[in-house]
Amino acid sequence: MKKITLTGLLTGVVITAASLSTVMAQAPTAQNPAMKIYRATPTRINDLIHTKLDVRFDYKKRYMYGKEWVTLKPHFYPTDTLRLDAKGMDIKNISVVKNGKNIPLKYKYEDSLSLAIQLDKVYHNNENYTVYIDYTSKPNELHVKGSAAINDAKGLYFINPDGTEKDKPTQIWTQGETESSSCWFPTIDRSEQKTTDEISMTVPAKYVTLSNGRLASQKPNADGTRTDTWKMELPHSPYLFMMAVGDFKIYKDKWRNKEVSYYLEPKYAPYAKQIFGMTPELIEFYSKTLGVDYPWYKYSQIVVRDYVSGAMENTSATLHGEYVQETPRELIDAGYDQGRSTIAHELFHQWFGDYVTTESWSNLTVNESFADFSEMLWAEHKYGKDEADAHSYQAMLNYLANPANKTKDLVRFHYNDKEDVFDAVTYQKGGRILNMLRNYLGYDAFYKGLGIYLKTHAFKNGEAQQLRLALEEASGRDLNWFFNQWYYGHGNPTLKISYKWNDAAKTETVYLQQTQDGNGFILPMAIDVYAGGKKTRHNVWMNDKADTLTFASTVKPDLVNIDGDKVLLAEKRDSKTLDEYVFQYFNAPLYMDRFEAIDKATPEQGSEGARKVMLAALKDKYYGLRIKAIRGLNMANDDVRNPAQPILLSIAQNDENTLVRAAAISVLGKLKAAGMMSAFKEALKSQSYAVQGSALVAISLQDPAQALSLAKAFEKDNKGALTLALIHTYATAGGDAEWPFVYKQFTDAGIQGKFNMVREFAGMTGKVNKPEYAQQGIIAIKDAAIKYKVYGVAPPLAAMITDIQAQRTKMGDTASAKVAEDAVKEINK
Repeated sequence: MKKITLTGLLTGVVITAASLSTVMAQAPTAQNPAMKIYRATPTRINDLIHTKLDVRFDYKKRYMYGKEWVTLKPHFYPTDTLRLDAKGMDIKNISVVKNGKNIPLKYKYEDSLSLAIQLDKVYHNNENYTVYIDYTSKPNELHVKGSAAINDAKGLYFINPDGTEKDKPTQIWTQGETESSSCWFPTIDRSEQKTTDEISMTVPAKYVTLSNGRLASQKPNADGTRTDTWKMELPHSPYLFMMAVGDFKIYKDKWRNKEVSYYLEPKYAPYAKQIFGMTPELIEFYSKTLGVDYPWYKYSQIVVRDYVSGAMENTSATLHGEYVQETPRELIDAGYDQGRSTIAHELFHQWFGDYVTTESWSNLTVNESFADFSEMLWAEHKYGKDEADAHSYQAMLNYLANPANKTKDLVRFHYNDKEDVFDAVTYQKGGRILNMLRNYLGYDAFYKGLGIYLKTHAFKNGEAQQLRLALEEASGRDLNWFFNQWYYGHGNPTLKISYKWNDAAKTETVYLQQTQDGNGFILPMAIDVYAGGKKTRHNVWMNDKADTLTFASTVKPDLVNIDGDKVLLAEKRDSKTLDEYVFQYFNAPLYMDRFEAIDKATPEQGSEGARKVMLAALKDKYYGLRIKAIRGLNMANDDVRNPAQPILLSIAQNDENTLVRAAAISVLGKLKAAGMMSAFKEALKSQSYAVQGSALVAISLQDPAQALSLAKAFEKDNKGALTLALIHTYATAGGDAEWPFVYKQFTDAGIQGKFNMVREFAGMTGKVNKPEYAQQGIIAIKDAAIKYKVYGVAPPLAAMITDIQAQRTKMGDTASAKVAEDAVKEINK
C-alpha cells in the first residue's frame, strides 16, 4: 500500500497521510483501554485452501451478486465450526458441498460482520471441505472506518455507476487491505491466510476486466454481457484479491517470458509506455538484487478513478490512483516524483507483502518498511545516489515531523486500531532502519539475507524475528541488539556533536552526546577526518549516551565528518563552523554533505565563504541542490545578487532540468528587474508546465494586466504548476469573468491539486462580485474539508471560510456570509 502524500499542504511543510494518522490515532496512554490489548496473531482454526467466486454487478443498486465455493481444512485441531468474515451482506444460502450436492448448513449472522457456521461433522486436518455461499454484497450500505493511509474501507467501489458524472468513466474496483475483502466475499480475512483463487466476473461486454493471476477464459453471453474467468494458481492472502472493471485500454509489455501490462483510460493509453515503461527493468533489477525471480504469472498495473489511497499491491495486479498517469508534458517535469516512486514501491511488494506476507498487522514492517526502502533502492540504481539520498532524507523528515511517532515501536503489539499501524513509523522510519542495516552489514550480506528470508517463507508469512534470523544466517553477525532498539523499541537518537583541537598534542577530540530522553542507542558509524589533503576513515561504535573520541593528526583537520555515510536515523546538532561546512561542500562527496553546507550557508550570506557555497551550488551536479541554492539566495544582498543574477538568467534559459529553470525564473521574477520580460515571455513557449507556470507568475508580478491577458491562451492545456499559475493570476488580477475556470479547476482537482490551490481559491472566493460565485467557492472548500477530514485539514479550511465570511460581510453580501457560517458549523460537527 502506498499512502497518499500531500506536499506543501496548507502550511508549507510536507505532510504525509502516515504522519497525520499518528496525530489522529489515540495516543498510547493508560487511559485508553484499547492500548492495553496485546494484539496477538489471530488463532488459526481453519485454513483457506481455494476460493472460487462467480460474481455479477447491479450498477443501479450498487450491489454485487456472488456465489462462492470456499475450500478449507482445520489447521491442526479437529473442528465442526467455521467462522468467516462477511461484512454487511445478504446471505441466501450456506451449504457444504458433498458429492456435487449442496447440503444446507446452520449458521448465525447476528452482527452482520461474521458468519458462525455449524459444519455437518467434525473435520480433521487431513480432510478438506468445501462450503457454498450464495450472497449479495452491498458496499454502499456499509459503515466502516478507514485510516489516513486508506480513507475508506467498504471493499468494493462503484465509480459513476449511472454515468451521470461528466468526464468521469464508469468503473468498478476493489480495495482489500486491511480487512475489507470480506466486504465483497466471505473469507477468513486475515493476512496470515493464504489461498489460491478463481474469479469469474460477468460484466457488460464493452468493458475489460482485471484480476489476480491469468485470464483463463472469456465467454460471450446472449444478454450483451461477457464472463471473464481469472485463475490465481499460487496462494496469496485474501486482502490481496482484486477485481477491476471498466473502459481501459491495455498496453502489453513483457519481462523475460512473462506478460507485463498497463491498463489506462483511453486518453492516457498513448502514453502507457512513458508512464509505466520502466516496469520490466524494475522487475529485472529487483529479481537480480534479491536473488529471487518475480514469482507470479504476470504483472499488471491499472489506474482507476477516486481511489481511496495511493496504490495497492494486489498480487500480480497493482491498482494505482490516477495521479500516476501523466501526459508527456507532465512527465517532462516529473523526474522521480510520487508517481514514479509509487511504481517502484508497489512492485517491491510483490516480494515483500505478497510472496511473503506479514503474519499480523503488528509486523506490518516486513511489508511496508521494505516497500518504502525500495523507493530509495530504485532511485539509487536508476537515477543515482544523490536522488536516493534526497528521497531518503525527505522520508526521514516525514517521520520526524510528528513527535508522536517517537513513542511507537516499529513492531507494534499494542495499538488502538490496526489502521493506525499504517504510519510514518512503519513506512518512512522503517525504510531508514533498513538502510542503516544494509550499511552495517554490507550490501552483499544484506541482500543475501533478504533472499534467505524470501525463499524460506515463500507463499507463507513472515515477521521481524524471521528477518533477523535470515540476516544473521547470511552475515554471521548477531543482530539482536539492532532489532531490540530499532524494531522493538521506539524513538531515535538526538546527537549533539562538538570538537576540540589540541595543537600541542596534535589530537582532535570529538564529543558525542545523545540528548534524547530514555535509553541510549548503540550506533556504529563512520567518521571521516580530512587533514593534510587526505581523508582517513574511522569506523567506530557509540555504545553509551555520551562518548569521547580522540584522533591523532599531524595538522588541525579541515573537517571531521560524523556519520560519513550519512545513514544514521538521528537528529544531529553539529557545532561545525561555517569554514568547515564550506570545506565540506567542496570536498565531502554525498548529497547530505552538500545539503548541510548549503543549509549552513543560506542564513550567513554576508560571509564570503557562504556566498562561495551558494554560488557554487547553483551549478551542483544534483538538480535538487541547485533548486535549494536558488531558493536560498539572499537577493537583497548586492554581493549575492550581482554575481548570481547572470547565472540565474543562464540557468533559466539553459539548465537541463525544467524544475531548476522554473526555480530560477521564480527568483528572477521577484526581482522585478528591468529587461527580464522578454526572457519570461520566451519561457512561456516551453513544453514544461513548470517553466510556463513560473514565467506567468513572474510576468504577473511586474504587469498583472498583461499576465491576465496572456493567461487566456493556456486555459485549454494546463497542468500542475501552470494551472496554479493561472489560478494565481486570476485570483490576483481577475474577477467574475475568470471565476468559472477557477471553480472548475478546483472542483475537478484531486486531493493534492486542491490543497495546492486552496489559498488562492479562497482568496478569490472572498472577493468575487456575484454572491452565487462566492457561495460556490464556500461550498467547494467545505466539501473538501469534510471529505479529507482524515488528513487533518478541517481546522485550516474552516479558518479560511471564516475569513471569507468576514470579507463577504464587509461587501454587504449577507447571504454568502450566512452560507460561510453554516459551512464552518458543518465542518466542525
